[in-house]
Amino acid sequence: MEYIYSAMVLHSAGKEINEANIKKVLTAAGVKPDDTRIKALTAALEGVDIEEALSTSAIPAAPVVAAPAPEGKEEEKEEKKKEKEVSEEEAAAGLGALFG
Repeated sequence: MEYIYSAMVLHSAGKEINEANIKKVLTAAGVKPDDTRIKALTAALEGVDIEEALSTSAIPAAPVVAAPAPEGKEEEKEEKKKEKEVSEEEAAAGLGALFG
């Protein structure tokens, strides 16, 4: 993965993506470069428009996060629940008075 990241760093910096530059980025990051993997990466990226590939990527740019529920709705639910409890208590008291 670090090989792909090195190519992305070079692209972002506006530098040419070649074997020497990838090797420099990997070395600076503390990764021991593998010449075979570097050659494979540069061959795979040859003729690829990286900007277009990034814009048409299936990976979303940012994770989708559910919006928090509005505060007012939760308070309304609590109020309705309290009203329901009170009305049930009143109803039970009224029934008790009938059989008194």
